[in-house]
Amino acid sequence: MIVLKEGYSRLVKGTMIANGSCTLIKGPKNILVDTLSPWDKDFLIAELQKHGLKCDDIHYVVCTHGHVDHIGNLNLFTRATHILGFSVCYRDEFYIHPFEINMPYVIDDKIEVIPTPGHTNTDVSVLVHTDDKGIIAVVGDLFECEEDLDNPKLWQEEAGSENAEQQGYHRNRILRKANFIIPGHGPMFEVKEEMRPRFPVEVDVADAVHE
Repeated sequence: MIVLKEGYSRLVKGTMIANGSCTLIKGPKNILVDTLSPWDKDFLIAELQKHGLKCDDIHYVVCTHGHVDHIGNLNLFTRATHILGFSVCYRDEFYIHPFEINMPYVIDDKIEVIPTPGHTNTDVSVLVHTDDKGIIAVVGDLFECEEDLDNPKLWQEEAGSENAEQQGYHRNRILRKANFIIPGHGPMFEVKEEMRPRFPVEVDVADAVHE
């Protein structure tokens, strides 16, 4: 698990200065989570080269949602299966996968893509089961940064949320599952016990079946 670029966001004189996180998961299947903005093309190619990879060596590209700072370099990865929100495709082949009923997309026995809508209505997150850190969740803008745990305005208003109630539900799900979180616009942070929800999260039928 390698964070190629830490995301950031800040308001400067009424303008949001921001770019998303980009994470590389090396293994039997090389996975890139979020592809930065179109202006990061050369940076992204160079970062992959530092880790012994070319764009054609990526097997899966997962874009947590469709904002430009997360999807800006999809066209570099023409040999990869693309998961963009709830859409799964390779070239002109689009595969039906029921994210909408909370069905995870399993890449292998340690990596799955799960639906976590709220920031947009088709957000997804990647859960990686590791031997040394437990579960690492790469979540896009489900979490802006660690600071948004204490300041909900950061994710509800400044980042924007299409469905804050749904986003809050999935944030709680991740806080219960994960040991570490890579947010969309900040460094990875550890989920400490005091961060976890103190009360049970309401579970719907889909969660009961698929979690």
